[in-house]
Parts: sequence; structure tokens; C-alpha cells
Amino acid sequence: MKKTIIASLIGLALTPVYANENITLEDVVVTATRTPQPRESVIANVTVIDKAEIQRSGQSSLVELLQRQPGLEITNNGGAGKLSGIFIRGANSDHIVVLIDGIRINSATSGTTAFENLPVDLIDRIEVLHGPATSLYGQDAIGGVIQIFTKKGAGNPKHYAGIGYGSYNTKKAQTGAYGSVNDTRYAIGVSSHVTDGFSAFKTKDPNLSDHDGYRNLSVTGSLSHQLTDEHEFGLQFLHSKGKTDFDNRFNNYAFDPSYRDHAQLEQLSYSIYTKNQLTNIWLSTFKLGQGMDEYTNYTGPSAYVPIGRSQFRTKQHQLSWQHEFTLPVGVITGAYDRLEERLESTTRYDQTSRNNDGFYLGYLATIQNHTIHANYRSDHNSVFGTNDTQSLAYGYQLNDHWRSSVSYGKAFKVPSFNFLYFPGSNNPNLTPEKSDNVEVSLYYEQLNTTASVTVYQNKVRDLILSDISTGFTPFNINKATLEGITLAANHEIEGWHIAGSVDIQSPRNKESGNLLPRRAHRHAKANIAYQANKLRVGAEVQSSSKRYNDAENNQTLAGYTLFNLTSEYVFNPQWKLQARFNNVFDKTYALAFEGDPTTSGYIYNNAGSNLFVNIRWESK
Repeated sequence: MKKTIIASLIGLALTPVYANENITLEDVVVTATRTPQPRESVIANVTVIDKAEIQRSGQSSLVELLQRQPGLEITNNGGAGKLSGIFIRGANSDHIVVLIDGIRINSATSGTTAFENLPVDLIDRIEVLHGPATSLYGQDAIGGVIQIFTKKGAGNPKHYAGIGYGSYNTKKAQTGAYGSVNDTRYAIGVSSHVTDGFSAFKTKDPNLSDHDGYRNLSVTGSLSHQLTDEHEFGLQFLHSKGKTDFDNRFNNYAFDPSYRDHAQLEQLSYSIYTKNQLTNIWLSTFKLGQGMDEYTNYTGPSAYVPIGRSQFRTKQHQLSWQHEFTLPVGVITGAYDRLEERLESTTRYDQTSRNNDGFYLGYLATIQNHTIHANYRSDHNSVFGTNDTQSLAYGYQLNDHWRSSVSYGKAFKVPSFNFLYFPGSNNPNLTPEKSDNVEVSLYYEQLNTTASVTVYQNKVRDLILSDISTGFTPFNINKATLEGITLAANHEIEGWHIAGSVDIQSPRNKESGNLLPRRAHRHAKANIAYQANKLRVGAEVQSSSKRYNDAENNQTLAGYTLFNLTSEYVFNPQWKLQARFNNVFDKTYALAFEGDPTTSGYIYNNAGSNLFVNIRWESK
């Protein structure tokens, strides 16, 4: 049995490897089925962000990188390191399962993920699965799944390093090594990000117009060893620690110039795994790990507020045991997933732990022009009992260039600890949100051209709402409908690369008819790049229609259009110089308010025109 059966996809979380020695990581998608699948046969709507695009992100954060993808919108509270959220197809920001090498990394208190503190320079690849995926990954995946893959070792040992500088006194650096020695593969990387930033609030008040900076130091690594052709074990980890400053307004007191507010953000993901080809048709993957999210807020001192410290740490102990059986027709995958959520906080919660046991069964097969993917999952939660979800997808290859698909999927999300147990603004009677999604897609592929159109309708029952209209006490509203159409295309010809997407959506509270907060009815992205020998130049545009900051649709966030320029010059195979010029026309826009800006509220700031230049070296 060939060694590549085990080794072809080292370190991919919760997945067995693909048995074709000609398949590489760039050719497959893992997140759509929990097993590596050739990209051209994937039924689900998946976006892949490769290493080249990540490296060209420059000064951009992970949030800004995701903002440039089809079907995704963002919200941000004042720049680098500030609270951020991602919306997939109009679903809530806590409707996403985020995995780092297969390990959940979200906060159990807020239910969201601190994307703003994840180091984009240590990421090798990102897969975004659009649409419900609870039948694959369990609770919370109403909107989709974002899986982040860190760098892994392969081939001859190599070293790399990069350093960059840009607007707002932004400094970034990274270094690392990866490769293999005999049957052992390794990778290690370290990154640093420091910026003075800008005032988080848009204001002329001199007490608030200071720069609210951010700094981050992160490290990631992996190690795996091939015991025999059939057995491999390994480990992987990522640790990210950041400090962010921000403006804080408290009650109706006057601002105190001596008042300083900041937060420390920390995320940790680690796991050990073993992969065993037990028979010619049976591959077993066992993974044990933990995801940790910690947020510590420091306030004061001032004339009105004493120095204070509030800490929220959640740990998610995770176990997954997956089995893949290759049949004469198709593949059956079965798995047991254990999730233990634990909360430690300076705030006294009524409950600080819960467990979930998930049992998954899936079938994937391609028969001539037909592909079918069926999933069933049963989750047993210590608080909310049993929730069963199913999905069924069918794809048909119409001819050499056209294929179509149709799918149906159920999903659910359990309420966060904050919604259930946070003192003073909780509701212990909340029930899980549930959804039913139907979508139809059409894909076109020919040489260097791809195009797709996806129409979807996701009906969410018992959607949880918590904002000023409810006094910030969470309630289950009757229904919400997330429906829309996504068009995307990509074309390459004679050095030119042209890509773009358009989303027309209607994420609405079905009872009131209002748009859900901070989600636009229309948004679009486009980029064009030209490669001439060693030089690559490009332009990007992002545009969004108006949104509303509140559930009542009384506070309008105006639409905006942003233009970016990029360039890359390759001196030789080892050295390259990159530059990114974001928001070329210095567009002023808002993604979020705090309170009502017409009275005592504030608008959160966004970056103006900014330039970042980076030089990168990698050994032969």
C-alpha cells in the first residue's frame, strides 16, 4: 500500500486522507464533506482562499481578507484588534462554526469568534463552507463553517521570513521553518503585529480622539511522524495573544482624559491525532484537542471609575473519532464527536459547563454523471437534550463544462452562556435556534474560466434577538428568512486575472419584515490583476448598499464603495516585494454604531487611505 495513502494530507483536522497519489492539497476541499474531495466534484458552495491570496493581504486583517469573499459581510468596532463579526449569507455572526485545523476556537460566552485576534500571517489556507452544516459539524453551523489551516511541513526543509511597515505606524514581521526529514514532518512559525491604529470612535472630542492601538504575538507549529505506511501520529497548535486599546463611554459621565481602557485577547488551539489505515477499505482518524478563548477587560482608573478587571475564559475540550469505509460504490463516513464547554470568569454565571455528544453518519458517491451526499447527525446536549439534523445534496454533470446541484439541510444553534446566564441581561428559557435550508446551484468550468450562481432560502425558527429594542435581554423571535442569490466568476487570460461576485439577499425578521442588523440588501466585490514577467499589479473594489444598525431599522448605516490597489514584484525565487494601498479615495463609512449617534451615541471609525509595504524571503 502506497505511503501517500496516509501522508498526502498531513494534519488536516477531523479527516482521513485521500487515496489518490495525484491529489494535492490545492486540488481538494475538506470542509464540505469532512473528507478530502476533488474541488471539481464538490456539491456544496465553498470558497477557497489560497496561500498566494493570503500573502498578498498585506496590512489587511483576517476580517478584511474574509470581507473580500463572495457571500460574506463584516462588522468592526474601530479598527485592528477591535470586536469584529462575520455574516455568511446574512446569518448571525454566531451562526458560524470556526475551526483551526479541525478544533473549535469560538467563545462559549459570546458564541462568536475573535477573528480580529487571529494571525493572518500564520495561515496557509482557508475554506469557507456556505450554508447550514450542522449535520456535519454539530451545533451552531446555521450559516456555515470557516476552517483555517495553519502551515504544515512537507518536502525539503525551508525557512522563510518577512517584514513590513505601513500607515498608522503599522509593523508586521513573521518567520518560520517547515519541511520533512525522512518520515517526520514539521512546521513552526512566529508572527508579530503592532499598530498605533486610530481613534475607535469617530469624534472631535479631544478626550476620545487618541489612537487606539493593537499588538499581537502569535506562534503556530505542527509535527507528524509516519510510523509505517499505514500508521501516522502528530500534533499541532496555535497560540495568539493580543492587546487592544479602545474608547469606552460609561453611563452619562463626562469623559476623563486620564481614563484608559484596554483588553487582552488570547486564543489557543492544540490537538494530537493518529491516522490508521486498518484495512484496505477502512481508515480511522482519532483526534483529541482543546480550543481556548480568553477576553480580559481592564478599566480605569479615573475620577468616576476605579480600576477594574473582567475576565471571561472558555475552554472547549474536544474529541473526534472518525472512520471512513471505501465501498465498491462510494464512501461511508461515521464519527463520534465529544464537546465539553467550560467557563471561568470573574462574573458569576448561574451555570459554567455543558457537554455535547454527536454521532455522525455520511455517504458520498459519484456514479457516472451523478453525485450524491447524504448526512445524518444526532447531537445529545446536557442542557438542551437531543437534536437530530439531516442533509441531502445531489449534483449532476450536464456536460464537460456545466454541472448543477440541489440540496436541503437542517441546522440548529444552542444559546450562548451570555444569553442564558449572564447576570442582569439573561434569559434561561431560551430554546435552540433551528433552520431549514434549500439551495440550487449552477456551475461552469472551462480551461481558465469558472462561474457559478447559487439561489438559497434558509428559514430560521426561534431566532435569538438581543439589542436596544429588547432592553438587551435576549428573546426567541418567531421566524427569520435568509434568502438570496450569489453570482461569482473568475477568468484568466494572457496574464490577466479577473474575478468578482454579487450578492443580492434579504435576511429579514419575518414577523416585522425588517432587515437583520448590519446586513445589506446588496453587496459586491471585484478584482483585476495583471502579471507581466516579475511584476503583478491589481485593483480591487468592494461595494455595499445601506444597512441598519438596529433591529427596528431606525438607525441607518449608509452604503459605501472602497477601492484598493495591490502590487507584487518577484526579484528571484527567494525574494519578493509586496505593496497594498487600501481605501484609495479615503472613503468615510461606518460598519457599526454604539447607541444613537444623533443623541449620545458614537459611530465606530474605519481606516482611511492606508499603505503597507512588505518584503518576503524564502529559502530554496
